[in-house]
Amino acid sequence: MSAVLPVPGRLDRRAGPRPAAGGLAPETLLLAVVAAIVLLLNQPFWQAALAGRAWGDAATWRFVASSAAVLLGLHAIPLLLLATRWSLKPLLALLLLASLVSQHMIQRYGVVLDPSMLRNTLRTDTREAADLMTPALLGQLALAAAAVFGLWRLRLRRDGWRRALLRRLGVLGALLALTLGALLAGFQDLSSTLRNDKTLRYRITPGNVVYSTGRVLADDWRTAHRRAEPPPAIQLVGAPAARPRLLVMVVGETARAMNFSLNGYARETNPRLARLPVINFPQTTSCGTSTEVSLPCMFSPEGRADYDEDRIRSGETLPQLFQRAGWRVVWLDNQSGCKGVCRGVDTRDLTRGTDPALCPGGVCFDGVLVQGLRQVLDEGERGAAPRDTLVLLHQMGNHGPAYFKRYPPEGAVFGPACRSTELRDCTREQIVAAYDNAIRYTDQVLAEVVGTLQQRQDRYDVAMMYASDHGESLGERGLYLHGMPEAIAPREQHAVPMLWWFGGDGARGWGGLDAACLRRRAAQPAHHDDLYHSMLGLAGLRTARYVGARDLVSPCRPAPAGAGGLPVDAAALGPQR
Repeated sequence: MSAVLPVPGRLDRRAGPRPAAGGLAPETLLLAVVAAIVLLLNQPFWQAALAGRAWGDAATWRFVASSAAVLLGLHAIPLLLLATRWSLKPLLALLLLASLVSQHMIQRYGVVLDPSMLRNTLRTDTREAADLMTPALLGQLALAAAAVFGLWRLRLRRDGWRRALLRRLGVLGALLALTLGALLAGFQDLSSTLRNDKTLRYRITPGNVVYSTGRVLADDWRTAHRRAEPPPAIQLVGAPAARPRLLVMVVGETARAMNFSLNGYARETNPRLARLPVINFPQTTSCGTSTEVSLPCMFSPEGRADYDEDRIRSGETLPQLFQRAGWRVVWLDNQSGCKGVCRGVDTRDLTRGTDPALCPGGVCFDGVLVQGLRQVLDEGERGAAPRDTLVLLHQMGNHGPAYFKRYPPEGAVFGPACRSTELRDCTREQIVAAYDNAIRYTDQVLAEVVGTLQQRQDRYDVAMMYASDHGESLGERGLYLHGMPEAIAPREQHAVPMLWWFGGDGARGWGGLDAACLRRRAAQPAHHDDLYHSMLGLAGLRTARYVGARDLVSPCRPAPAGAGGLPVDAAALGPQR
């Protein structure tokens, strides 16, 4: 009988399953990479968690072992449940990149990567992102690229599905047992450590990035699918103004109150405003510590007192309300957008200006906002009679870490100033000097806004309001920039400047405001929550969501003759834009 030889390249089904090819088991690679991340890319967590512990104490080593095992399990178990042999490398590459960048940002700036900070990061524009592309961060990205290249070069085993499933279940079961055992053994120590420092959980990478990104996406989806409430009816209080009113509201960026010389700061950062009859509010607190939180909050009726993020983001904003009341409303932006505040309003992006003096190198100084304001006013005065107008100027202000880019060369009054985006390469004195130069430039911009309004006093009753969205840390307690969680945010990130200026005698379009009364009120604590209701009070508008206790203006003007108010007839007040 002749032998039957197998044909080369064809599988003999009678020979049984094909033996496993060589290579690394996917579970081995997964555990190795996650263990490396836990031990090597979580330095901010380990440094904070082990502060004050003695390395010679056995309890310290028990804490390290149990915490490392718990972190290994919390990161690896979801991957074991979700990753396939084909998706494992891309997932691990993303986690490595997120971990390296996260650790860099926490170490360099002391930030906490909670959902608020992640939302702020995801909403940034290319200019702001470019300021963070320091040599140190580029080095981290190069390291991540090298790690990903090495990861991609590894060959994974190709087993039959039964063998692969049994191995996956075995590893998963063993890891579950290890995690539960470590959690039980070290629960009391680990839980008390996390309770004592609530920022620790947001220092754990890449869990902080994954969790916070998931929260942001879920919140955005919920907000997008939330049914908007019908806007409340608007009433006019008192007699209509004799002349059209022109109100400019300047939204500052990252300016903190303690660096304003109007508030007692040693350096003269407000020389021009000091010569104007401004009403300064030196004890003002912001709604949040990031633009993503503060900007929508300060233009909503809820504010921080009744904070409801979904309602704030889906509800009617102050500019929209003014437009519905018949005012001409224009939003001029030299920042990364209005965060939804200017939806449906005439919005103009001034960040791409071409004036070489105002926009050198493609980055515009805030003087471009004054230029834009003059253009808006010129448009409103052509042909048709002037009408009530609200113009909002969104500054680039003191946005860090590139403070030296926020003022022109002639604005370098204080020095030597830090001229690096890598703040830890500069002394604190150099950082503060650059920051103070940017504050002084804001002083110049605000004075130019006032000058522009004074030129229109023959046609309008004019006023300006200024408030920064949040403050900034400049190295105090090792913190830089802003965005710390609300519960633990330092005063430097919450104390913001706010000031008002009224043209003329205030007795015509602004209802006979008593300046002395306003100054007395300004000496008391104020909050972003007061802005919405004070703007309604200033314009003589009322809705069901108006809160009189938060109106800083109305108590300082004579009570209107008669009672009640007049419903707004938007059509009678002029065409809306």
